[in-house]
Amino acid sequence: MNAVSEEAAQQIVVEFLRKKKNTKKIDVVSIEQKDAVWIIHGTCPIDLQGHPWTERFEVVIDQKGRIKSTDFSLL
Repeated sequence: MNAVSEEAAQQIVVEFLRKKKNTKKIDVVSIEQKDAVWIIHGTCPIDLQGHPWTERFEVVIDQKGRIKSTDFSLL
């Protein structure tokens, strides 16, 4: 099986976050490959008790396209 490309890793993360956060706006800021995984950083809007906020994310994808870890924090 071939390793996941940068574009495929980005698409996996965008689709995952669209479903998880129930939003269509996902801004990918950076993509880097380190130690055989893709690390994707970016932001997405969230609604906290009726107030809009921006949330920063980091998602790690392995070479088979599986999400290994996620990290979210408010800006």
